[in-house]
Amino acid sequence: MSNLKGTSITWLGHSFVHVQTQVGTSILIDPFMEQNPAFPKGYAMPDKVDAILVTHGHFDHIADAMPLAKKYDAMVVAIFEVAAWLESKGVEKTVGMNIGGSFRFKDVVATMVEARHSSAMNDGDKVIYGGEPAGFVLTVDSGPTLYHSGDTTVFSDMKLIHYLYAPEVAMLPIGGHYTMGPKEAALAANYLGVNSVLPIHYGTFPPLTGTPKQLETYLKGTGIEVVMVNAGETLR
Repeated sequence: MSNLKGTSITWLGHSFVHVQTQVGTSILIDPFMEQNPAFPKGYAMPDKVDAILVTHGHFDHIADAMPLAKKYDAMVVAIFEVAAWLESKGVEKTVGMNIGGSFRFKDVVATMVEARHSSAMNDGDKVIYGGEPAGFVLTVDSGPTLYHSGDTTVFSDMKLIHYLYAPEVAMLPIGGHYTMGPKEAALAANYLGVNSVLPIHYGTFPPLTGTPKQLETYLKGTGIEVVMVNAGETLR
């Protein structure tokens, strides 16, 4: 596992991740808890959350953004259209960004990068356009650089993410069907030049059949580690 330099990463099932830096900045990414069959039973959520990052508007990435933002009085960072929609629903602190932009929050710089997917919010009986899907690069002061891809397939411009930001750990979907599967994720990890991959977005629903073991097979001989954890476990 890459040296996280005091930062911790907790996978909470599906694409839901909790990142905490060595100085205590607490960040949730793609909060999906109440309807998430992979959320670890009995898991105690952190006492404090400073920011919530949302990669796109689909329910399995945004479902708990509003209640958690209100509970923790947290800043929500998302692409402009998603941030505006959340604000219209009563979220008081939002930062609307776009791809290529960066936002500093305490000791973390969050940079929004592209993803290949779609984005929309279910609003009653309406479907609301959610702007472009995205991923986030988190550059932690005196800490690691992390990449959460959101929902995506592999694309060759992931090489630019490597050249510009050099992430050490990538959180990549491997389930297939709605995102890339293990074969494509292995290529993505190589394009990104990371040391470690934390697989996400697999096993939650029946169509998501890709597994970490399959990813490990595709990465054999590359030196890139596949981090095998259960939901609720923390990497330090």
